Amino acid sequence: MPQPKEQQKELKKKRNKELVAYFGQLVGKEGLGATLGRTWRYVKRRYGSKKGRFLPKKATLAAQRTANTTGWPVVSICVPVYNVNPHFWQQLLQSVLAQSYAGWQLCIADASDDGTAVRQSVKALADPRIAYTKVENLGIAQNTNAAAKLATGSYIALLDHDDLLAPNAMFEVAQAAFTTKAGFIYSDEALFVKDMQHPVVGHFKPDYSPQYLLNCNYIAHLTAIETGLFNKVGGLHPAFNGSQDHDLYLRVLEETSNAVHIAKVLYYWRQHAGSTSTGTEAKPYVRQAALDAITQHLQRIGQPGTVVDGKFASTYKVNYKIQGQPLVSIIIPSFEHVEDLRTCLTSIYQKTTYPNFEVVVVENNSKKEETFAYYKQAQAEYPNCRVVTYVPPAGFNFSAICNFGRAQAKGQYLLFLNNDVEVITPDWIEQMLQLCQLPGVGITGAMLYYPDDTVQHAGVIVGLGGYAGHSHKYAVRGRSGYMFRQACVQELSAVTGACLMAKATLFDEIDGFDEAFTVAYNDVDFCLRARATGLSVVFTPYAELYHHESKSRGSDEGGEALQRFKTEQQRMRQRYGQSLMQDPYYNANLTYDREDFTESDSITVT
Repeated sequence: MPQPKEQQKELKKKRNKELVAYFGQLVGKEGLGATLGRTWRYVKRRYGSKKGRFLPKKATLAAQRTANTTGWPVVSICVPVYNVNPHFWQQLLQSVLAQSYAGWQLCIADASDDGTAVRQSVKALADPRIAYTKVENLGIAQNTNAAAKLATGSYIALLDHDDLLAPNAMFEVAQAAFTTKAGFIYSDEALFVKDMQHPVVGHFKPDYSPQYLLNCNYIAHLTAIETGLFNKVGGLHPAFNGSQDHDLYLRVLEETSNAVHIAKVLYYWRQHAGSTSTGTEAKPYVRQAALDAITQHLQRIGQPGTVVDGKFASTYKVNYKIQGQPLVSIIIPSFEHVEDLRTCLTSIYQKTTYPNFEVVVVENNSKKEETFAYYKQAQAEYPNCRVVTYVPPAGFNFSAICNFGRAQAKGQYLLFLNNDVEVITPDWIEQMLQLCQLPGVGITGAMLYYPDDTVQHAGVIVGLGGYAGHSHKYAVRGRSGYMFRQACVQELSAVTGACLMAKATLFDEIDGFDEAFTVAYNDVDFCLRARATGLSVVFTPYAELYHHESKSRGSDEGGEALQRFKTEQQRMRQRYGQSLMQDPYYNANLTYDREDFTESDSITVT
């Protein structure tokens, strides 16, 4: 929805203020020269020539061609061909022949009405690494399977007949296969119209995110699958033509947990009429095939749930069945600001459709009579609402307040909620609980908006600004975000404690929030420690709330608060070190300077 001009001005002022503050932080940490250098690289990348920006340097390719690759696997590139544009086909052949790694095989299944042109082009090359067969056109799945039958390599890589490979694609895949023995490998990709020197946009993906993959086929290209695994699952299934890759990935990943992501652009996806790179509107049957593929995946793994359309075309949503009706304890720290708390509690009790919850308001050092008067009113008016009093030993400690609230809570699931939050979607608890109940999940988080309907929180990316930041901050509500990530359920490294649900058993196992983080980063640290136990953190955009941005705590911009904030930053750095800048659910090719998923000024191509 369009924003009023005054809101746009305020938003621009807010962003500029944060950029100036961040510039000052960088100068303090890296020095003026290094910060100016970084700024110059950003300006050059943003406004300068983007020609070949994802391609490796010539020196890199030369080194790859002479590298010791003894023991590396042969990768069989499988291409189903059907009435391909001759120019597109010649470009594909050249992209394969230009590979810096020689251990490839090209397997062509030609289902064209007249296969003369493709057959002659192969014959003219006279390369023993190229295998060709003429087949009847039975659809993309069976045509691809026909190409796979020609494969003699240890891995099968899938390539569409009108797309291109980066010259280092097979080197990177073979190296990853050799070093990790992964059954499933995928890379980043770029869209182009005429040639790979001028890509339209790069798709920089996270490491394997099972929930994200259920919501959309974010993996797409390039993929390489261990040949035995490909054969074990029966290759591609023709019943899912249109979403045959999505179905294949789900079946393969049911068999292996070893999925490796190469954070480099190795595949160039051509945009033209009829290509799914331009959207599923070009091929409407893709939608039903994807719904069926996800439904059957759930059936195979024994996970009750129904699959429906997502917020945007080519996105989907699983509605998981909630097991039983467990008690959810909503824990709300509170200090003065009665109107905020009134709005919060009113929204909970008027809108919430989940029936089995309690509210534990944790009073912390309030002084005003009106605050305590409202506490009495709320407890009398709302069922299962209790106010408990935390007596601070010294100073403000948000972590200690939350831990105290947990000690008073009776629920199997704990839902920590700021008192300046307002419920939007009535089924917000159901949306979070259905995910938190899943095997392997420990924490879920929600979508939070500023009152002006811009995003305040769509998950936390660790490393943004050097420590942590909110995904899609300031994006307009209702948009799809980067690669649909504003609109999809997905695993993330952390979510905000302003609205965070956790299994009570997990909370107790990891000793709750670390009280050394008195205000900042306690939620991020909690999530990272939860993930260290093997459980995942999941964000859902389907639980929506307004957040009136920490009014009850005040500002951290100066004085004692600023010093406290810097101390907690230092604690994060000491505890997590360089891993802060290696968020598996982000991508090193995206900027760590802002929350908007723009490309970094240093693309990983070497």
